[in-house]
Amino acid sequence: MLETVSAGLRRIVADNDGPFTFKGTNTYVIGHGDVAVVDPGPDDERHRKALLTALAEKGERVTLILLTHAHPDHSAGIPALKALTGAVTLGFGRDNTGTVSPQTPSGKDLIDVRFKPDKRLADDERLSVGNMNVVALHTPGHAPDHLCFALPEAKVLLSGDHIMGWNTSVVAPPEGNMGDYFKSLEKLLPRDETVYFPGHGGRVEEPQRLVKAFIVHRRWREAEIIQCLRDGLSTVHRIVPRIYAQLDSALHGAAALSVYAHIERLHEIGRVQSPGRLAMESEFYLIGD
Repeated sequence: MLETVSAGLRRIVADNDGPFTFKGTNTYVIGHGDVAVVDPGPDDERHRKALLTALAEKGERVTLILLTHAHPDHSAGIPALKALTGAVTLGFGRDNTGTVSPQTPSGKDLIDVRFKPDKRLADDERLSVGNMNVVALHTPGHAPDHLCFALPEAKVLLSGDHIMGWNTSVVAPPEGNMGDYFKSLEKLLPRDETVYFPGHGGRVEEPQRLVKAFIVHRRWREAEIIQCLRDGLSTVHRIVPRIYAQLDSALHGAAALSVYAHIERLHEIGRVQSPGRLAMESEFYLIGD
């Protein structure tokens, strides 16, 4: 069902619930009449039909398709929707070609390298959807091409997978980058949006409080990793059981990716070194500690 969630903004949820998609991917519709669809979601005919039927009942048509990032739970439905509507696709884009890649090290996310936007959006680029303004914000971290979309007049941000109320974003190298994620969190702090609508899950009220909480959480996790290195736990796989002692061991693989993402960031800022090539299996040592 296409429901109104804010002035000029509607949402329909795809039937692809799971541990990383929560209750499903949120597909958003901006404007009325000639509309923009944000994140068509998976390649699911029922989801697509429900969206287009709801719009057709009001005599509306899709002229733009916006993408937060090229992971198939957000992007796989684009080719069929574009074929049915003739809409122009917009996103940050990537410099790659081919078909859907093998799984990333997280073992969960696929990268939809087929997606190439008709028009690439730059950071802070503005566009109009009817009488509504939309601003693209480049927010890498979860994915290098991640965009959030601000609706300035409504003080709303479509936050994609960057900020979600039910969980922190997955930052899994090499697709994810913790240094970029920190910068993208900090980028949102001075902004004036009063509500976020994420790629999965419900609306986020008082969003700056949540952004600050995520920054504190990640810094706390980083401090734990530094203490482990001080204590001589010099590999990712020795650190994980220490700082994730209460976590189901079946999830230690995902936890290891998060730890490694933090170590990559610590290496980038000159706090950690490795005797050889930086890799998940490397040994790591603190610098100047």
